[in-house]
Amino acid sequence: MKIGIIGAGALGGTFAALLARAGHDVEVTARGAGLAAIREHGIRLSGGYGDAHVSVAAAETLSVRPDLVLVCTKAQDAAAAIEANAALVDGVPVVVVQNGLDGVATAERLLPSSTCVGLLSIIAANYTEPGVVRVTTPATSYLGRGDGAPDAESVRLARILSDAVPVVAIAGFRGAQWTKLVVNMVNAVPAIVGRSVQAVIDDRRLRRVVAASMRETVRVGIARGVRFGSLQGLGDRRLRLFARLPLALGQVLPWLMRVRMGSVPNLGSTQQSVRRGQPTEIDFLNGAVVREAAVVGRDAPVSRALTALVHEVEAAGAPLPDERVLAAVPV
Repeated sequence: MKIGIIGAGALGGTFAALLARAGHDVEVTARGAGLAAIREHGIRLSGGYGDAHVSVAAAETLSVRPDLVLVCTKAQDAAAAIEANAALVDGVPVVVVQNGLDGVATAERLLPSSTCVGLLSIIAANYTEPGVVRVTTPATSYLGRGDGAPDAESVRLARILSDAVPVVAIAGFRGAQWTKLVVNMVNAVPAIVGRSVQAVIDDRRLRRVVAASMRETVRVGIARGVRFGSLQGLGDRRLRLFARLPLALGQVLPWLMRVRMGSVPNLGSTQQSVRRGQPTEIDFLNGAVVREAAVVGRDAPVSRALTALVHEVEAAGAPLPDERVLAAVPV
């Protein structure tokens, strides 16, 4: 198939390399140093899915109408990136590979003739050099849309992507998005203090902050009437139990996630953006928790504080001391 990938960062580069290795005709969009590196050297992938070095077409916008599109930009860049390619791809099936809760709705609004589905990727990948990606944790990805059982189109798209990497079409996709949002709560603190996810969770005091942000997210989801989808061993029953636990016991959840990560340092997507001097998607992670809480007249003080601290790090271009996090976040 001709597959267009909008955004060739950590996940976009991973999917591009693996789909090209599987025999698909891949074109990616990129900018600046990333675009120049891919044009000159291709995409070099290492780590959890083995080594791959592929040559793919690359431009600032897609040049050929594809059979399938993957949107792999950061959440804050999605609307502009989709709009830049809309004339060419509207009507083509679109898979939105993105954190947060809004990606599929954004694609549906801007591409009214396309079938748009979401993909929740638990793959951890580091992208610290243009055109070079290292997968630190391989994992199955989950595809779907809406609240019901997976439809025929979702099953078809999952089968196509599984040529390259394990993808499963799931029921209750909206609830699974919330579960992924809980998982994404591991991003903020590492970005603030400039350490790996593993190092943060290994620190008892910082692990408590991560657990508090996860618990707050679950409680907001419950208040919003969410039934959490099954993802990475987490599901509605387990997360509701977690929401009732004191933090001393609730810290087992980030700890179990840390065990699955292995020993290769996982920087987290938010910290990688900080290190590249780019805006993060924190407003679509912890910021989303704050907005969803406001809908039901609640506050989310942990996520509110973490969002502000990440923005402070973005502005300063340097991490903050642990003590600043511990003083600013109410746990």
